[in-house]
Formats: sequence, structure tokens, C-alpha cells
Amino acid sequence: MAGLINFEDEKEVKQFLDNLGVEYSYQCYREKDPEGCQRLADYFEGVKKDYESTAQVLKHNCEVNGHGESCYKLGAYHVTGKGGVTECLKTAYTCFMKACHAKGKKSVDACHNVGLLAHDGRALEGGPDPVAAQQYYVKACDGGFAPSCFNLSALYIQGSAGVEKNMSLALKYATRACELGHVWGCSNASRMYKLGDGTEKDDEKAEKLKNRAKELHGQQKEQQLKFGE
Repeated sequence: MAGLINFEDEKEVKQFLDNLGVEYSYQCYREKDPEGCQRLADYFEGVKKDYESTAQVLKHNCEVNGHGESCYKLGAYHVTGKGGVTECLKTAYTCFMKACHAKGKKSVDACHNVGLLAHDGRALEGGPDPVAAQQYYVKACDGGFAPSCFNLSALYIQGSAGVEKNMSLALKYATRACELGHVWGCSNASRMYKLGDGTEKDDEKAEKLKNRAKELHGQQKEQQLKFGE
């Protein structure tokens, strides 16, 4: 039948993949389609394993088109220096910031990464910025990213310049992390209800959250065993 690819024929598959590359390149550079550029980057990375070309396309699509997923991936490349780009956390931070505000497929992940780098401080001239970390963790947590909710909880437990210690908010975000499947969020929330830290003591809630933490931990161990089979 015309149009069908025989995936057992190596030459036919190669021709098909080469044609895909040409098509995506045309979409990106002639039609100026940001999604076409992202497809081209994915093609170079996943099919050709050509990381330098991937980086070039990501850079173009991020800087010229402001494409969120490309900015996110470019940031990840700058973290490790992949594809011949400069290994630079400051540049990565800028890329993640663009991706966060672009509200694309990877915006929540990007907001979390901005929070991490602000919290850590290595990407910033003035060192750690807890206020910026808090702002971007909130964005990611609101988007349903459990690690950001947990990190927010930790931020409020510790307290720091610009972010006062607040155990009720710590409990709120630990509970939210737990709802999203974060083991340590459940564990911390359980302990806070047990001690009456940031809330009234509630042994029933503490026990329920502790059991949820055990359940999630068991699920994680089960998944690890499956990956190891």
C-alpha cells in the first residue's frame, strides 16, 4: 500500500527519517513555526544524537521565538554544558526564567528550577535569594509540582531573610506535597500534626498521613523493583 513504511527495511526507514528532518527544518526556518523548531530539536536529539545541532536549534527557538519548551531544554543543556554550549548556571537560570513565564509544556518544571537555583544561590551574583525561591516555588506548586510544594514547606520551617518562619504555611505546603504524592511531604505533615506544630494536635490526622507516607514509600520501592527486573 502506498504511503506505508516498511520498518524492517533499513534503507526505507533511513529515507523516512531523513525526510522528517528536512520537513521539520522547513517548518522551522522557512515557515518560522516555533513548534516545527521544537520538533527539529527533538529530531536532532532523539534520532540523530547530534547534540550540537540540537543546542543550536534550541537557542534559535528560545531567543527568536520565545518557545518555552526550547528555553527549558536549552537551560538544561547549559547546566551540564551539553551540545557544546557553555556550562553556566547563570545562563541556565535565564533560560528557565523565560520558560517559566512562557507558560508552555515545561513551564511548571522551569519555575521549579528557577526556585532551586535562587534557593541555592550559585546562579545569582548576590548568593541565595529566598524571596525569589519562594515566589517561583509557589508558581510551580500551584501548577501541581510536588517537589516545589515540599521545598516551600521546608523554606517556611527554616525561615530566612525575607521569608519568615511560618509553621502553619509549612504545614499547608507539606500537606499539598503529600496530596501530590510526595513521601516526605506526608511524613513532615504527619509529624507536625503529631506535635501540634503550626496546628492543633491531631493524632488521627497524624496517623492517616503517616500511613499515606508508608503507602507511597511502598509504591516507590515496587517501581524500583520493576525497573530492576
